[in-house]
Amino acid sequence: MSLTIRNQLTGTVTDITEGAVMSTVLIALSGGQNVTAAVTVDAIRELGLSAGSTVEVLIKSTEVSLTTGSVDGLSIRNQLRGTISGLETGGAMAVAHIALDNGGELTSAITLAAATDLGLAEGSAVTALIKSTEVALAAA
Repeated sequence: MSLTIRNQLTGTVTDITEGAVMSTVLIALSGGQNVTAAVTVDAIRELGLSAGSTVEVLIKSTEVSLTTGSVDGLSIRNQLRGTISGLETGGAMAVAHIALDNGGELTSAITLAAATDLGLAEGSAVTALIKSTEVALAAA
């Protein structure tokens, strides 16, 4: 299956915290960083997920925010560190390619004004911020 979602990372489920309707799934990425996904209990059952399962982590590039500063005091669970490896700009938008620390790559689509305000350039250290509710999972 081909997808339009640019961000597709492979990881291993390390923990599942079940709730009545929604659950959180903790995934260890190959580079050592973690991602949390908030998904329905039904989805976990349908995918047959458990600790040790390999999954594809899917995140739309428009759901990846960036910061160059401190990330203390945020409720956003997914805070992935990396470096800008490429920046495409044009019109009103910019696309930042982020080489994650210890491996993997993310793409973030942000406004050109935001990229300019952050002073983004190739080599800039950033933290990608993704709400757990914006992370989808697929069984690998």
